[in-house]
Amino acid sequence: MTQEKPKALSPGWMVAASGLFIFFWASGFVSAKFGLPYAEPFTFLALRFLVALVVLVPLTVFWRVRWPKTPTAFIHVIVAGLLVQTTYLTGVFYGIYFGLSTGVMALIVGLQPLITGSLAAPLLGEKVTSKQWLGLGMGFVGLGLVVAEKVELVGQGAWAVAFAGLALIGITIGTIYQKRFCAEVDARAAVTVQNAASFVIIGFLATQIETMAVDWTGEFIFALIWSGVGLSVIAIALYFILVQRGAAAQVTSLIYLSPPTTAIMGWLMFGETFALMALIGMAIAVAGVAIVNR
Repeated sequence: MTQEKPKALSPGWMVAASGLFIFFWASGFVSAKFGLPYAEPFTFLALRFLVALVVLVPLTVFWRVRWPKTPTAFIHVIVAGLLVQTTYLTGVFYGIYFGLSTGVMALIVGLQPLITGSLAAPLLGEKVTSKQWLGLGMGFVGLGLVVAEKVELVGQGAWAVAFAGLALIGITIGTIYQKRFCAEVDARAAVTVQNAASFVIIGFLATQIETMAVDWTGEFIFALIWSGVGLSVIAIALYFILVQRGAAAQVTSLIYLSPPTTAIMGWLMFGETFALMALIGMAIAVAGVAIVNR
């Protein structure tokens, strides 16, 4: 007996979940800025997944979550997690670790909504309208304007760019895969399984290719707890629910609001300033996402 497919979120819940997702997802670059100076990427990510499991495992017992009922369902959840979390985060963290500018990283990963929109119809049967394509295009242009000052084309190593491409492939294919094969899985169980699988893979890689040295500063501990709870638990759970209950192209368009939100966080936390071009870009990105999700 299969589980009933989850119903679409009401407009109010969709807005609330989207807003929270954007906030936590955008904080990823902030946590990386605090955490990476004190630990190598795989070491930081392994600890992040461990923190997430410390939170999630007791909650799954308390909530009595419904675990995937078949080995095939478990495999689908794990594959989606290895793409959306393990592959994507490996690409982002090692790309930045190898010196890729955050602007170039944002532009490369920002191709995800456009690619997802192209794949949604043939793979998911979800039609993207002409107005939504306009919104997706506006979102990418707005993103480009927001990060324009942070785009550095000189001195960007091939390995750094390759890891950014890996992040793009992971999040794009993972989103499509998750939408197609994990539609009936309890999001709480799925996120727990995915964090566990990512912890095993990333932890093993850390022991093989990194020193695993950690400088336990206050900034690192803050970044670790924030990323473990805010990103690997809350943001990933919200992303799973949004993809599960909404159209893939619409959900991924929210990624265009991440750089503007990160820029606002940088202004509040680090005193970074806004150029006029960035402010215009924010407005265009917001308008584009609104058109896609209208």
